[in-house]
Amino acid sequence: MSAQLRLDGVGGTHVGRVRTNNEDSYAVRPELAFWSVADGMGGHENGEWASSALTEAVDALDLPADFDQACTAIADMIHATNARIHEEAVQRGIQMGSTFVALHFNETAFALFWVGDSRGYVLRDGVLHQLTRDHSQVQAMVDRGLIRPEEAAGHPMSHVLARAVGAQSEVEVDVIVDQAQPEDVFLLCSDGLTNRVSDAEIAEALDGHGHREALDWLIALTLERGAPDNVTAVIVGVSETTQLSFASTGMAR
Repeated sequence: MSAQLRLDGVGGTHVGRVRTNNEDSYAVRPELAFWSVADGMGGHENGEWASSALTEAVDALDLPADFDQACTAIADMIHATNARIHEEAVQRGIQMGSTFVALHFNETAFALFWVGDSRGYVLRDGVLHQLTRDHSQVQAMVDRGLIRPEEAAGHPMSHVLARAVGAQSEVEVDVIVDQAQPEDVFLLCSDGLTNRVSDAEIAEALDGHGHREALDWLIALTLERGAPDNVTAVIVGVSETTQLSFASTGMAR
């Protein structure tokens, strides 16, 4: 990392109020400046296996120092895990997969990778920006003008994904590369959170609260509202490092 920026990340997950097992998983790799969230699909152990395969791949990841090479390595890891999950699904004779969203920093640059409807946000200057665009049937309907954006929330097809890691033999990974700024706060989360908590409430949680406090509040709010799905979130804050300077005392030796 650059001496100009310091990163502070926390993560958490909860099975929710209805499910009996947790198909979500997350990874925290501060030594690589890398964080991720995965949300499995395929039911019970199958979805859990798929999301765990991604998190295991992240845990084993070793990134080069060069930013462009690191981004290529991350994309290669996602494609390799896609092949692993798809092969496992074929052997089991089932369909399974996982959404995935991941964040990597190098000096002041960041890269956000995603597949599916797990989301990435950044709060900058008090304004929340959704960086990802859902790979879902409902988002495709919004894009084609078939439904209004406000109709997407709670739509009966909201659970249908257009893209997931492992669902097909090959997968397309979307990525955004940009520059981070001091006081940025990033959020990665599964749809178990965004289906129950509004953007305004997310912004309120991230703005002016400690990262652990904000994370706990968002998960608690989701649980308060029934949490029919697993809920997982990772928050990463960006700040300037403290530069210490020492003035000469002028004392003769």
